[in-house]
Amino acid sequence: MPGGGVAETPARVLLVEDDDGIARPLVAALTAGGHDVVWVATGRQALVAARDVDAVVLDLGLPDIDGIEVCRRLRRDLGADLPVLVLTARTSETEVVVGLDAGADDYVLKPFRLAELQARLRALLRRAAASRPAAGDEVLAADVRVDTGARRAWRGTDELELAPKEFDLLALLVSRAGSVVTRDELAREVWDTRWMGASKTIDVHVSSLRRKLGDDPAAPRYITTVRGVGLRFETAAADDGAAAGDGAGDDAG
Repeated sequence: MPGGGVAETPARVLLVEDDDGIARPLVAALTAGGHDVVWVATGRQALVAARDVDAVVLDLGLPDIDGIEVCRRLRRDLGADLPVLVLTARTSETEVVVGLDAGADDYVLKPFRLAELQARLRALLRRAAASRPAAGDEVLAADVRVDTGARRAWRGTDELELAPKEFDLLALLVSRAGSVVTRDELAREVWDTRWMGASKTIDVHVSSLRRKLGDDPAAPRYITTVRGVGLRFETAAADDGAAAGDGAGDDAG
C-alpha cells in the first residue's frame, strides 16, 4: 500500500484492525497525512477509544466482537454524527447492506488501495465538518418528509430508520423531487467526491433506501431510475403496482 499525501482535514482517527500487516502501513500513511491515529485491535477497545475521536476506520473481522455489532453500538452510544468507514472482505451485497444498516457511512473492500481509503475518509470528514442546515428545515415530496436539521425522515406517519448516508441521499433526492439527479451529482453531494469508485457504493445505498421506503425498483413509487443518467424522486407516489419510470430493475442508472 503506497503512502498518501497531506490530509485536507487532519483529524483524530480510530483504526480498528487486528491484522498488523494491514494496520501498520495504514497507521503510517494516515499519520503522514496529518492525522492523529489511535490503533486498537479489538471491538471492546474500539468501544472505549471511539468516545474521543473524529472518525472510525473499522474492520469487520475482529477477534472478539463482530464489526457489525461494534458499529451498532457506536451508533447507539455516540449517535449518527461520528463518521464510520468500514473495511471488509465480505463482498456480498447483503453483507454490505447489513453494515450500512448498522450505521456505517461508507465501506472499502479488501484488498484496497490506500489512496481509495484516504479519499473516502477525507470525504467523510469534510461532510462531518460541514455546517448543517438550521433545525426545522424540511423538504417534502409525495408522502415523504425530511427534516434536514434534525436529520429525521418520515414516510407518511412512519419514521424511517436510516443510516447517515441513506439520510443524505434521501434528503438530496427529495429536495430535487421531479428532477433527475445524475450519478456525478450523487457522488459529489452525498460522498463529496467525483471519484468513480463510489459507483458501487451509490448502488448499495439506493438499494437499501428503496427497501426502507418499501419501493420496488421494477415498479417504483418513489425513486425512479433514469437509465444511464441517474435518479428521480417522484413528486407524487405512483399507485401501488404501477411503474413510474424509465429504468425498471436498475438501482442508479
